[in-house]
Amino acid sequence: MTTSTVNAVARDLFAPLGPTYDRYARLLSLGQDPRWRRFLVSRVSVAPTETVLDVATGTAAVAIELARHTGSSVVGIDQSDEMLAAGRRRVERARLAERVRLVHGSAERLPFQDGEFDALTFTYLLRYVDDPGATMRELARVTRSGGTIASLEFGVPPAPLWRTLWELYVRLALPLAGRVISAGWHDVGRFLGPSIRALPPPEQLADVWRDSGVTDVRFRRLSFGGGVVMWGRRE
Repeated sequence: MTTSTVNAVARDLFAPLGPTYDRYARLLSLGQDPRWRRFLVSRVSVAPTETVLDVATGTAAVAIELARHTGSSVVGIDQSDEMLAAGRRRVERARLAERVRLVHGSAERLPFQDGEFDALTFTYLLRYVDDPGATMRELARVTRSGGTIASLEFGVPPAPLWRTLWELYVRLALPLAGRVISAGWHDVGRFLGPSIRALPPPEQLADVWRDSGVTDVRFRRLSFGGGVVMWGRRE
């Protein structure tokens, strides 16, 4: 399968950041990223005997949180070998290697059987694929009927005051803070604002989920709308 342009841009942008990703993602999200991830995991209900797929697992932060919170087995998949290497080190440090397995692959063509997983999570994914609807159908395909699908994504605050402050942050402060860290993080700082604005609002994304075979779709805006967690149940 040929890698799409937007997918390749994301891979090349974030791949070199693996060793520093978690530290500076927390800093640049003003400390909110870990809280958002914990809320995401709290939406997932699985038994210790079940298995969760974490798509776009990156450095395995959500996969580790899932294993700790639910006691389940977790498979994390990501297209970046560099991120997966950082994730494997984190898994080893967390002493969860027996329950968290990380594999290389694409969200747009998952190497798994239909209904193979009891639940599925994904983080910061749909901005980096050419066809969010097709990707959602692929995610739903590998989730069993009745299983939870949940995601975390950045959002644009809907209230005028917070939207203005958000625009100031992503246009000015985020690129500047990234520049202080490194050239790679400066590129990320310049990239994120336009990328987040281009994603449809959660009300529209919920329709994409429903069209993909996910029911009972809900979402919650966090931190005045700077983060959005969405979840639903596979038909």
